[in-house]
Amino acid sequence: MNVRHAVLALAAAAVLAGCAGGTRAAPATPGTPDNAPAAPSPATSKPSAAATPHGTLLVADFGADTVTFVDPDPGHDRRTLGSVEVGTAPYGLVVDDKGTAWVATAEGVAVVDTATRTRLARIPYETRTGPVTTGEYRGGGMGIALAPDGRHVYVGVNVPGRNGVLEIIDTATRRVTDTVPVGRRPFDVDVSPDGTEVYATGHDSFDVTAVNTAGHKARRHEVAPYGTEGGLGSWLKPHYAVVRPADGKLLLPFEGERLVVLDPRTGRSTIERMTANTHQHGATLAPDGTLLVVGTGPIVSDDKGPSLTIRTPEGSERVVPLDGPHEDVTVSADSRTAYVTEGFTRDGYGNGITVVDLTGKKRPFELAAGSRPLGIAIL
Repeated sequence: MNVRHAVLALAAAAVLAGCAGGTRAAPATPGTPDNAPAAPSPATSKPSAAATPHGTLLVADFGADTVTFVDPDPGHDRRTLGSVEVGTAPYGLVVDDKGTAWVATAEGVAVVDTATRTRLARIPYETRTGPVTTGEYRGGGMGIALAPDGRHVYVGVNVPGRNGVLEIIDTATRRVTDTVPVGRRPFDVDVSPDGTEVYATGHDSFDVTAVNTAGHKARRHEVAPYGTEGGLGSWLKPHYAVVRPADGKLLLPFEGERLVVLDPRTGRSTIERMTANTHQHGATLAPDGTLLVVGTGPIVSDDKGPSLTIRTPEGSERVVPLDGPHEDVTVSADSRTAYVTEGFTRDGYGNGITVVDLTGKKRPFELAAGSRPLGIAIL
């Protein structure tokens, strides 16, 4: 057993689940888990006088009940354009080509018109997740993805103490049409380029569940390059994945050391070397094929600090240090700028967005955002 494994084995014995440590949050006051249009509140849901500008950032405020609209232009004095109430502890979000945002909250999937900045509905989950709470281990939606044709939204629902569920939403009717059992705490959900499969990454079960979108049949693939020692208390678990368009394989980063390349059709995987040497969470692919991976900081004494890994399709890496833990990342259409949220699912989070110039010509800088932002999209 190497030093990393020995230290982590001791840490695992002291924790209960997930990214080791943390405490469960006290129950929050539930919102209105219905599919009716939400009544606008003067503070957060009043339609704006002007349409939301193209290129605005939308972030899920895990520390509040809102999503926040952020102007990324550093030359503008006003960075935040307002917030919209969506439901308790929003996590992931996705935006369709009509400008409608689908936001996974503890209470249901909120539907937001991003042009007018209003909440249109909140779709309740079919799965019982217990009392509505906040914090790292709260029940409800986590990862969320959109079908290529825009007809369905797929949300991974965490059920505290049990395996999770993939809920399938018809975007036209705004109703859950089916549910499929998946792994425990589905941090991330992705869709194959042809839309025939959905992939739910089970953080606490060391797996990816592949679900056929035609018959909703599921198959589980274990993803554990360090093994499963430590169980729920292990740090060495999958978090986020991306689908490589060229071959449909999933890329899953681990600890800034190993990149698992999983063929979801066969379950076979290979491992490539990474260089950041830090615990990793969010990941995305730029349009030019560059892989971006968020490093959250050390979990053992010889780890390095928070960072953003910039990995070319050929496998060479540049690691940009970040100031404090971050969680998720998105990238501009020209592959030149990354936006990294400071929310983080554990303690030590911030309330901003770090902007990273992927060309390396400018230093990273911070934008003010919402409250503990996690999921992020560019409108």
